[in-house]
Amino acid sequence: MKYSRIIISLIISLFFWVSSCERKSGRMEHYNKSGQKTAIPAREDRTRDGSNIVKMRKEGGIYLVPVEINGVPMDFIFDTGASDITMSLAEALFLYRQNKLSDSDFRGVRQYQIADGSIAEGTIVILKTVKIGNRTLNNVEASIVHNLEAPLLMGQSALSRFGKITIDYNKAEITFN
Repeated sequence: MKYSRIIISLIISLFFWVSSCERKSGRMEHYNKSGQKTAIPAREDRTRDGSNIVKMRKEGGIYLVPVEINGVPMDFIFDTGASDITMSLAEALFLYRQNKLSDSDFRGVRQYQIADGSIAEGTIVILKTVKIGNRTLNNVEASIVHNLEAPLLMGQSALSRFGKITIDYNKAEITFN
C-alpha cells in the first residue's frame, strides 16, 4: 500500500515511547507530570433551540471539549488557531490498531507552521466521523503530528463546519449552532 511505510514508521516510533497515558474503558486517561490522573468530566451534551451545547472543562488555562473520533471518546483542546484537528502519533496509532483508522484514510504529508513559527511535518488523514455533542461531522481532514506527546487540538477543519460557535466561560459551555 502507498502509505504503508508511513504507518510502519509510526508503529515503530510507538515502541520507543514511554507511555504518559493509558487506555481504560474506551477512554484515553491522561496523567500530569506528577503522575496524577487528570479528571475526565461527565458528558453533559444537550440541546436548546436546535443548538448543540457541550460542557467544557478548564485545565491549566486551556479548555477541553469531549469529542468522539471514529467512535472513540477523547478530550480535545478547543483551538480556533489550529488549521486542522491534530493528534499525536500515540493517539493515531491507537486508532489504527483498533481498526478506527485504515490504510485508505492516510492522504500523505504536509508542512505546518506551528505557533512558535517553526515548520513541522504532519501526516494527513481523513477521520470518518467526528462527534461533538449531538452533532456528527463526516470525512474531516486531520493531521497526525510526528510527536508522541503532542496535544489533541480541535481546529478549523472541524470547527468551521459548524458555522456559529458561542462560548459561555461562566458556565464552561460551548454552543455549536
